[in-house]
Amino acid sequence: MLAWLADTQYATWVRESLWGWPISLTFHAFGNGTVIGLIFIISLRLVGLFRTIPYTSLNRLFPIIWFALLVQVLSGFSLWMSKPDRYITDGMFLAKFSFVVVSVIATVYFQNTIRREAAAWEAKGTVSSRGVKLAAVSSLLWAAVLTTGRLTAYLGSLYS
Repeated sequence: MLAWLADTQYATWVRESLWGWPISLTFHAFGNGTVIGLIFIISLRLVGLFRTIPYTSLNRLFPIIWFALLVQVLSGFSLWMSKPDRYITDGMFLAKFSFVVVSVIATVYFQNTIRREAAAWEAKGTVSSRGVKLAAVSSLLWAAVLTTGRLTAYLGSLYS
């Protein structure tokens, strides 16, 4: 199955053409930057920065996060399928993928908490301790995705 994926015309184009890898990597980087950037903005708001942003307006950022995550998944799959046999045995890639799964679950929970509690935070003028903890966890998880993703690229090049 992995050999078949790597031998598809699309995977060959990503791996061997002048533009396949750079285009996929660019979309992946923009997806990463958008997801992580917006998660950090939301998290920083919950810990007291950006006071001009109402808590209730943070919900508007999640559709952008989910779209950027879709871009990440599609571009990441393009990159992965160009060398699936290498990535499937790469411990750092497996760690990154695990962090992505956990981060997505945490982001769903984060979004649901903000949707439920933002109005109360707005009225009270302060965020619940659960909101602050979720902000910290979400930020740390997505930072781990970014870090392990970069390490996959750097350390993986030692074995390619």
